[in-house]
Amino acid sequence: MHMLNDRGYLVGDFEINETRAEFLTRFVDTFMRENLDIKKSMRNDSNDHIYVFFPNNPKVNIDTMKICIKRMQNDEVYKAIVVAQQNLTPVAKKFIGEFSSKFHMEVFQEAELLVNISRHVLVPEHQLLTPEEKKTLLERYTLKETQLPRIQITDHIARYYGLKRGQVVKIIRPSETAGRYVTYRYVV
Repeated sequence: MHMLNDRGYLVGDFEINETRAEFLTRFVDTFMRENLDIKKSMRNDSNDHIYVFFPNNPKVNIDTMKICIKRMQNDEVYKAIVVAQQNLTPVAKKFIGEFSSKFHMEVFQEAELLVNISRHVLVPEHQLLTPEEKKTLLERYTLKETQLPRIQITDHIARYYGLKRGQVVKIIRPSETAGRYVTYRYVV
């Protein structure tokens, strides 16, 4: 829920602040991972949706991915996050690649989401720039976007925020001398 909230999706406070005990009372009787599936919309665009799938199978195969794609097609949702217990099978990865032009699917293992890395004391604040803010930044410093320092699309924080190639992220670090130090990274 924190990750969806940080990406700009509409998440209620009760969902973010839910305790482990409250969560268990909701799902203890009929716990199936598929009951955890979530569909959320963006705060500023109610037509922009995302699914979060929690497949039951420890190893996600092509059949599971077909079910996810079918649900996305039926609901006209073009983004999804799959939270898997283990790695996807090679065939399932290839299947996702075949649909990458129409659907954007991200895969996280459960272990990656046990700790919210954006809240870690050593991870500075990251803010995604809008296209207008990016244009203003580049004009202000008379730069090309490729002249900015880079962040890999595979970086854990880039994956957490769902950054895409070509976007620019603003990073704000605390500084002993200046109070705060701002830098920018171009996603490659």
